[in-house]
Amino acid sequence: METKMTQTRRLLALATVALLYTGLSGCASTGELASLKSQIDQASADAAAAKAEAATASRDAAEAKAMADKAMNTANQAMSLSKETDTKIDRMFKKAMYK
Repeated sequence: METKMTQTRRLLALATVALLYTGLSGCASTGELASLKSQIDQASADAAAAKAEAATASRDAAEAKAMADKAMNTANQAMSLSKETDTKIDRMFKKAMYK
């Protein structure tokens, strides 16, 4: 259990901290507040610009993926046609050999 003296000290320390915080926060000048607002506005603008760039990058990535998918489909079709042609040539060669 805390003694009455310890409780009083703790209460006094908390009151001192609260007064210091209130006093220090009240010391900000109008210029400092304007500077802080300017920094907040700049950070907000930077965040908006980053968000726009991210959206553009996402859109570009989606387009690149679509192009890659199309290229892969074309390559698969070419491979399939190549195999078909190879099979036809092989059959023609075997047929010519039997004659």
